Amino acid sequence: MPTILIVLHVIVCTFLILVVLLQAGKGGGMGIAFGGSGGSQTVFGSSGAGNFLTRLTAVCAAIFIANSLVLAYFSSQHDSKRLQQIAEKKASDKKTQDVATSKVMTDLEKAREAVEKEKATQAAAPATAPAAATPPAAAPAPAPAPAKAAAAVPVRKKAPKAMPAEEKQADDKSTGEKPAEDTPAK
Repeated sequence: MPTILIVLHVIVCTFLILVVLLQAGKGGGMGIAFGGSGGSQTVFGSSGAGNFLTRLTAVCAAIFIANSLVLAYFSSQHDSKRLQQIAEKKASDKKTQDVATSKVMTDLEKAREAVEKEKATQAAAPATAPAAATPPAAAPAPAPAPAKAAAAVPVRKKAPKAMPAEEKQADDKSTGEKPAEDTPAK
């Protein structure tokens, strides 16, 4: 139906253009070009071309306006149906997305509950069985002392001899002790 109306619209539009151009204006117009003389206008009858062409122009204009309104109505109906389909598709997509989101949220809540339950059982386990669950972190056992440790360190029974100051500072640095202050010997 819209195709027929579009063809009719083009024909009426073309005919309307021709009728308007054929009308003789105050300066003679195109009526003179088609064989009519400026004064007699006998081609269109005794009443002249003005009255006939005026009626033909009015009829063509009415058909043109009515056809334009019908075409606009069909176009809006087509667009309305298309927009309704798009709206329905968006609504179904949103519904699908909402279902997927709610499923993800439910799974997330279940995972959180499982993690919290796991933490609660781990926190309660050391209180009920401390030795069985996980042994406490103990300091590493000292390394066994060498068997000849006593022989390696000489035992000083006598007071050490006086050392020069440079040797004394070097010896103090190697042992990590603070240098002893020199006291006057008695």
